[in-house]
Amino acid sequence: MNKVSFLVAIREVAGRQRTAWLLWLFLVALVPGGSAQEASPAPDVEAIVARMAQARAENRTRFRPYTVTRDYRLFGKERQDPKSQVTADVAFVPPNLIQYAIEQTNGTGWGEKIVRRILANEAKITKEYAATEISPANYEFRFLRQEEVTGQRCYVLELLPKRKDKHLLRGNIWVDANTYLLRRTEGQPAKSPSWWVREVRLVLLYGDVGGMWLQTAWEATANVRIVGQHTLVSHDVKYKIGELVAAGSSDPATFPLEARNAKDER
Repeated sequence: MNKVSFLVAIREVAGRQRTAWLLWLFLVALVPGGSAQEASPAPDVEAIVARMAQARAENRTRFRPYTVTRDYRLFGKERQDPKSQVTADVAFVPPNLIQYAIEQTNGTGWGEKIVRRILANEAKITKEYAATEISPANYEFRFLRQEEVTGQRCYVLELLPKRKDKHLLRGNIWVDANTYLLRRTEGQPAKSPSWWVREVRLVLLYGDVGGMWLQTAWEATANVRIVGQHTLVSHDVKYKIGELVAAGSSDPATFPLEARNAKDER
C-alpha cells in the first residue's frame, strides 16, 4: 500500500468512527429518563401552596353577585336513567351569602330531600369558608407528580387533612401550573358524614365563569346502607351575573369522561 492509499484508508476509518459516534449520541438522546430528566427537581410544595393562596385571594376579589341554575341527577348502581332529577336556583352575594330555591323535581322525592340538605350545608360552609378551604390551616400537602387535565399542565398534590372533619377531604388536587387555581379535586371525607353512608367518593371540577373561577360540577358516589350504591351528579347549567348569562359546565352524561382525563396513578 502506497502512502496515498494509506491516507485514504485512515480517512475512511476515521469517517466511520465519527459516524458511529454521532449515531451513538443520537440514540442516547432518544432514551427516555436520561440524566437531564432525572436531574430536574420536583417543584417545591411550599411554593406551590403559597401561590395557590395568592391566586385564591385574587380570585375572591373578582367575585360578584350571581345566580346559577343547577341540575342534580340521582342514579342507582346501574347508572342508566336517573331515579330523580332536581333543578335549583342558587343565588350568591359576596362575600358569603347563599340563598336557594328548588324549581323542579322529577322522579323519587328522595332526590329533592338530599339536594335540600346539600344546599343548606353549602350555605353554612360558605359562611365559614376559612374552616374548610384548601390551605395549610386545614391540610398538609405532598407533591405527587405533574399531569395534564383538559390540555393544561397541573401539579398533583396529595391532601392530608389535619383533623377528622366531614367537610375536609383526604385525596388529591390538580393545581393549574400557570394560574395556580384548582382544576380538579378528588377524594373521600376525612370523617364519615353519616352512619347511613360509607365508601364516599367525591370528584369536583372547576372553571371560569365571567372572570370568576368557580366549582362548576361535582360527582358523589356512596354505598348507602340497605339501598346500595348511589351516585349524585351536579352541574351548573347557566349563570346570571348582573344582566349577563354565562353557560355552565357540560352535560352530566360526559362527567365520567372528564374524570378519566386525570386518573389517580398512585
